[in-house]
Amino acid sequence: MNKQEILSEIKRIAEECGGKAPGAQRFATETGLRKSEWYPNLWLRWGDAISEAGCQPNVFKTAHENDFLIKKYIELIREIGHFPIEGELRIKRKTDRDFPNHSAFSQLGSKQDRVKKIIEYCNGQSEFDDITSICSVVVKTSRETPEAIESSNSDKIGYVYLIRHGTRNEYKIGRTNNPVRREGEIRLELPEKIQPIHYIETDDPAGVESYWHSRFLSKRKEGEWFSLTVKDVRAFKRWRRIY
Repeated sequence: MNKQEILSEIKRIAEECGGKAPGAQRFATETGLRKSEWYPNLWLRWGDAISEAGCQPNVFKTAHENDFLIKKYIELIREIGHFPIEGELRIKRKTDRDFPNHSAFSQLGSKQDRVKKIIEYCNGQSEFDDITSICSVVVKTSRETPEAIESSNSDKIGYVYLIRHGTRNEYKIGRTNNPVRREGEIRLELPEKIQPIHYIETDDPAGVESYWHSRFLSKRKEGEWFSLTVKDVRAFKRWRRIY
């Protein structure tokens, strides 16, 4: 991208987010543009690029306190009835702007660290017995054999794909660990030619797939098939990796 294209993308993303300018990391995730492509030749600070695009720099927010994040976790656990995966944190943020961004929860540590902190917070308080019970199940199922852990790690990275069927605006959104094999399987299932459009690499394929199914729910036809517009496809293609 040249300078004007970068500025145009900043404006576009800001408009889609209600006027909130994207941070450097979010911009890189959505566009695939690395910092080395704008620093230091175009701008020395990302805030300078934001200002030149005519957007207001984001106001720095202090980190959420652990207790606040744990309370939000508890609210969501009660809402969905299980310990949330990464994708469900993202979806909750999309539907509730008062819910913290999924990245804010990183200060609580790994999934197991978060479970332990929630259990510690709820310990001795009977009103949280339901939460303690759910979290205890997560702790129990995490005690796997070395063989199971190795198998889990080998399947850790997956893909959420977008495939077009024929000449119509029919698209399939699904997940797989092997894109090439999955394309072959779909070709055997369908009478018309399919066209792979885009893949999102992620360590949470189930959560990311769930997000896109939820986002395009009103356009769902049958199963994992959707009637999408050019704008919808462009939105999906902005994401290359989600971790």
